Amino acid sequence: MDSLRIEATSCSPLIDFDAAAGVLRIEGESYPENSFDFYAPVFTWLEEFLKEPAPPVVLEIGLSYLNTSSIKCMIDVLEMLDGAHQKGHTVSVRWHYDSDNDRALDMAEEFAEDVSLPFEILAH
Repeated sequence: MDSLRIEATSCSPLIDFDAAAGVLRIEGESYPENSFDFYAPVFTWLEEFLKEPAPPVVLEIGLSYLNTSSIKCMIDVLEMLDGAHQKGHTVSVRWHYDSDNDRALDMAEEFAEDVSLPFEILAH
C-alpha cells in the first residue's frame, strides 16, 4: 500500500502515514477552512490500510491546536484505530504536547479516556 503525505500549511497539519513502517504522524496546527474535506483522504487511507494485515501501528500526534471540527475528525481517526485494536491489531498512540501548554495536556487526556488502545502522553 502506498504511503500518504499531505504537507502542512499555515492552518493544516502535516499528515505523514508510512504504510511500510506502520507510523502515522500528524503534526502542527489544525484549523483548515473545512476540516472534513481536509481529513477525508486520511479516513479513506486509514480504512484501506486497516483492511490489510498490517504491521504494528503507532499514531504519533504533535498537534498544538485543533479547532472544534478538527477535534471531531481526530475523534474519528482515534475511533478507527481503536476499532482495529479491539479486533486484535497492534495499535498505539503517542501524543506529544508542549509542557507549557496545559490545555494541550487536558485535550490529550480527554482523547485518551475515549479509547481502549495504549495511549501515551509525552511532554516536550
